Amino acid sequence: MADDRERIGLIAGNGQFPIKVLQSAQKQELHVVVAAIKEETFPEIDSFGYPVHWLGLGELGKLVRLFRKEGVKKAIMAGQVKHVQIFGSSFPDLTMMRMLAGLKSRNTDALIGGVSKVLTEAGIRVVDSTVLLKPHMAPEGTLTRRGLNAAEKENVAYGRPIAHKIALMDIGQTIAVRDQAVVAVEAMEGTDSVIRRAGDLANKDHLTIIKVSKPNQDMRFDIPVVGLSTIETMIASGATALVIDAARTIIFDRDEMVDSADSHKIAVVALPPIE
Repeated sequence: MADDRERIGLIAGNGQFPIKVLQSAQKQELHVVVAAIKEETFPEIDSFGYPVHWLGLGELGKLVRLFRKEGVKKAIMAGQVKHVQIFGSSFPDLTMMRMLAGLKSRNTDALIGGVSKVLTEAGIRVVDSTVLLKPHMAPEGTLTRRGLNAAEKENVAYGRPIAHKIALMDIGQTIAVRDQAVVAVEAMEGTDSVIRRAGDLANKDHLTIIKVSKPNQDMRFDIPVVGLSTIETMIASGATALVIDAARTIIFDRDEMVDSADSHKIAVVALPPIE
């Protein structure tokens, strides 16, 4: 990888998202500078041969200085950061404190938007986080052998507008529905956690999981992601169907995910997003 190539900054959260970004960047011989979040990023991020700099969650000023020093003009945010971490033990630096002080609220959009604004003001443009992952975007249609049965279709007709409203309010992206009743709603805990909680509440039986994008989804950050672990959690929780937004949801390990879903007779369906 030549040093005179344009440098792309990767702000890496947890999960497989940043890993897949680096795999794609390797294939395209792109020069990437990785800012890994100590509290979140998987250790395997170090195995791709790219420079990796480990930062605390609150070190926003250090992030800006790093990217400037490395000549980064474009940045990608990839991977989840658990919001409880933001309100937990991390100690914010002065740049982060100033950013937080200027927010009217501290929901997902506000927090990520605040970080993006700081980077933009520093001359670092945050770009579409899926730009290197187009093959991983969910196509419209039924992805598994089995489609939705009558009861699951009723759950989707009832629950998807509710999930859309919850996403619009920036509360969460996932709900679990059984017998046309909302069993659990995602907030800060993440998709797998809300599925597990729904399984406990519904005695691990006949749950429909609905995951949506936000209305007018900003593709630079907070993109819905599902994968093999989603199906594994559904199996353990007694969920029988997963409905996602086509073209706005990233699917990792798709073949393995679909094979696992098929072997447990779980339906996975991607529908056009609600606007």
